[in-house]
Amino acid sequence: MVFLNQAGKNVTITLDNPRSDVTTAQVQTAMDLVIARNIFTSTGGDLVSKQDIKIIDSTTDDLYDPPA
Repeated sequence: MVFLNQAGKNVTITLDNPRSDVTTAQVQTAMDLVIARNIFTSTGGDLVSKQDIKIIDSTTDDLYDPPA
């Protein structure tokens, strides 16, 4: 989740392992609550608006293990 703070800078909050069935509306509602309740602050001040929402899915394939 990317927010804009009072200084006009992006602030990113990440969550490990989000639910696979989470909807955009649910994330937007959560972000609105973070802003409205002033739950987090940053060095550039309070979070003032939503900037972006992304779910990043990465896979790691371990191709080599050294002999024991």
